Amino acid sequence: MKVELIKAWPQRFESLWVELVEGGNVGDALDRAASERPGFAAADDACAVFGERASRTTVLHDGDRIELLRPLTIDPKQARRRRAQQGTRPR
Repeated sequence: MKVELIKAWPQRFESLWVELVEGGNVGDALDRAASERPGFAAADDACAVFGERASRTTVLHDGDRIELLRPLTIDPKQARRRRAQQGTRPR
C-alpha cells in the first residue's frame, strides 16, 4: 500500500509517498520516510491522518495522507486577542 506524508509551512509544502506492507502503521511510515529522505520526518513528530490526530500505532490504509504537525508558535487565543486589538483579520 502507498501512503503520503505531508510537511507544510506557510506558502509551501513537501510531500513524500512511501510504500508499506498491508496493516502498516504511522510509525512504519515515519521510519520509511526517514530512511528515504533523511530529515523529512522525525520519530517524535506529532501527526494526523486526514486531519485526525494519530499516534505511531495508528493503522493506515492505502492512500492515507499523514500530516506532520509543527508546534504552535503562539497560543491561538492570544493571536486572536492581538488581531482584535490591532483591528486586523487573518489572511
